[in-house]
Amino acid sequence: MTEAWDAAVEAQIRGAVQRGEFDNLPGMGKPIPGKGTPYDESWWIKSFLEREALPSDLLLPTPLQLRRRIEQVPDEVRDLPTEQSVRDFVGQLNAQIVAWLRNPEGPRVVVRPVNADEVVRGWRAERDRREAHTPATEPATVAAPARRPRRGWWLRWRRRG
Repeated sequence: MTEAWDAAVEAQIRGAVQRGEFDNLPGMGKPIPGKGTPYDESWWIKSFLEREALPSDLLLPTPLQLRRRIEQVPDEVRDLPTEQSVRDFVGQLNAQIVAWLRNPEGPRVVVRPVNADEVVRGWRAERDRREAHTPATEPATVAAPARRPRRGWWLRWRRRG
């Protein structure tokens, strides 16, 4: 049975070669990528992350991802406009942390909710520091806010149809 199968496959390949279906394939005449490098069993994960331009943090288990996000909170909230938006950001992060604490999976890593008051204090101090470094002699130019489409317009459009 396998001999008949092999013969049929070989016949199909010979026919495709005669028809020229293997001519001008991409990469023809070029070296095979990765040839001569040691085998890496996670090569496909690395190539996927590189091809899709994804951060390698996605490979980390959930508690380590949460720890990394906690470390990045000051950078994340630096440009938020209001204290309430900072508190909302911390609240969303804390909701994810509490959800993980209720059903922990992955390595046992200590992850605690973020203190919103401390983050707001740091946010205010950073904002005050930036305002102190801006020269007071420059006239403040007020740029017109960028016009954003109203939220929910697509819902009204969908209801019409």
